[in-house]
Amino acid sequence: MTGQTADGRQQSPSLDPADFTCSPLAGELADEWVEKAAAATLSATAAALYRQAITLFCRHVDAHVPHAVKASLGEPEPDLAHALTDWTRLLPAAYGPGSRVPAALAGKLRILITRRAEHPDRPVAAGLRHWASGHVGLRGGQTQELDEFTRADKKELVKAAWSDHLAITARIRRGWEVAATGKDPAEDGWDRPVNLLWAIANDAWTCEEIAEHLPGWHEMPPSLRALMPPGTLPHFGKRMVLRHLVRQLFPHNLDLHSYRILLMAATGRSSEEVSALTEDDIEFGPRSVVIDFTKGRAHARTRQAFSTLGEQADGLLHPRRPKLDAAALAQALLELATPLARRASIAPVPLFLRAAVDPYTLRIRRFSGDTVASQLSDWLDFHGVSVEGPVDIRRLRKSGKVEKALAFRGRVSDIADDHSQQTFRGHYAHGTTLRVIAGNVIATAQRRWLDHALNGPVVLSEEAERSLAEPGAADALGLSQEEIDQLRDGQLDMGVSSCKDQVDAAATVIMTLLAENASLREHAAGRLAVIPFPAERARLL
Repeated sequence: MTGQTADGRQQSPSLDPADFTCSPLAGELADEWVEKAAAATLSATAAALYRQAITLFCRHVDAHVPHAVKASLGEPEPDLAHALTDWTRLLPAAYGPGSRVPAALAGKLRILITRRAEHPDRPVAAGLRHWASGHVGLRGGQTQELDEFTRADKKELVKAAWSDHLAITARIRRGWEVAATGKDPAEDGWDRPVNLLWAIANDAWTCEEIAEHLPGWHEMPPSLRALMPPGTLPHFGKRMVLRHLVRQLFPHNLDLHSYRILLMAATGRSSEEVSALTEDDIEFGPRSVVIDFTKGRAHARTRQAFSTLGEQADGLLHPRRPKLDAAALAQALLELATPLARRASIAPVPLFLRAAVDPYTLRIRRFSGDTVASQLSDWLDFHGVSVEGPVDIRRLRKSGKVEKALAFRGRVSDIADDHSQQTFRGHYAHGTTLRVIAGNVIATAQRRWLDHALNGPVVLSEEAERSLAEPGAADALGLSQEEIDQLRDGQLDMGVSSCKDQVDAAATVIMTLLAENASLREHAAGRLAVIPFPAERARLL
């Protein structure tokens, strides 16, 4: 079976049932594993997790189950349901507190047994069927949520990434210009770097063939030795020369960290969504770009439009800050990736495509943030950038969420527009984001009550007060002159709960007054929210 890694490589994990005493059981589980992989596209990580679950359980059966050689999913003896229960009970002890691996391993094994039980021609013991239909019995575990980068750290990250983008563009443009001036090294010499660049750029000679024609360590001329990093060992000489030449024409994995940072900062999307983009996901317009993002784990696609700075910013020779233009960044990535995609016949063109020499072969792969010596921490060290807290690209996504929370003043419906409620609550609604939401709720409440305290409930305007002095006003309103004077002086400004007779309360009189006097009602609309009164009286408004 095969599984695909994050950078597009195919891995083929294997399992030999003969390595276990319970080889019939191992073979049955391995068969289900292989068929599961064939029916669904499994990542290399998922395929390895299935294999690990089979291996650990079969080792447990070998060590703790009598007559393990007879163990089979279709036989009631030995009792594998009891063995599974015991195995899941012992799993958490091998991992740290809160680890999610034990539940994942038990879940993978249950998937395989359930799959076999659904097949009409593959017997499964009744005890195993009951086990597979129930709960695994292990908690899903928990992860330590990350906080966002500080604003200063994010600013330094984006600044370094932008500077690197300019340097990468200049380096590769210069490399292709130099390659255009070269000749076939078979005719003009293998010791001239310009000829070697020409051979690689035009795919006239493979890197393996170039390595065969390069001079040995002692015969290597100064023009080629200058391409090696200081301290290169003799047996790595040719490889370092080829690596340098390839990097003059194509981006390498460390380069793409810069573009990932810039595109994440420009779009506010996650690393997974950004690094999975292809040319088919990009739709350029005259003043905007529309990008279709794919959430791999959620199996969801969302479309989002971004305005572009256009040609107005191109006239600035020295812009004050990096241009986080999603359209310009996507176009730059396509220009870098298209020559590689054509050479490897990859369609549609992935935005994050890179070249590597391993050991003398030119390999074209997708970007991987976990490659040895080419991780985000290596990128930070190379550019001399330091950040507070753990080095994790997911923190950049959290920074975007915090900025969104500040921009929308804590409105969850706007902050979590690209998440389910469960995802937002579990992964984002904490730390600074939670404090912003809580702070806006508190500030809104304080502002409301402060306005009420300062302004007070205004019932009568000057015009309304003058209307009370008109002849016949008291009789028309059903008020005595004494009640009118009390109303004018504010003595009737109280809540129903403060009155002895709540039916004949002051607020009740005021509501009656408003119901029968249009000018008072128009003035008081929206100003009586602080005066408690019976619900039936509220309908008068």
